[in-house]
Amino acid sequence: MRTQAIIEEKLQALDPTVLTVENESHMHSVPANSETHFKVTLVSGRFQGLMPVKRHQQVYTLLADELAGPVHALALHLYTPEEWQARGEDRPASPNCRGGSGS
Repeated sequence: MRTQAIIEEKLQALDPTVLTVENESHMHSVPANSETHFKVTLVSGRFQGLMPVKRHQQVYTLLADELAGPVHALALHLYTPEEWQARGEDRPASPNCRGGSGS
């Protein structure tokens, strides 16, 4: 099973109303067809009353194996349904990669 599919499957445990997992590896200095850099946008009622760090910890716990192995970078955008609606249901754009040299 591909890494992206595994991430999508594991995040179902948070009962998302919106879940988008984007493989952004092609935007980085990695070999073609890599699955190392992902952006996750997840909306869940389970985040109600939780500070962002607690939301991130829930995702990190679910994806511990992937973060210990093939996933190098994981951008998380985690919202309650109310927060998602207030932002106009708009996913944040990802910054351009600065490459391995940092320049």
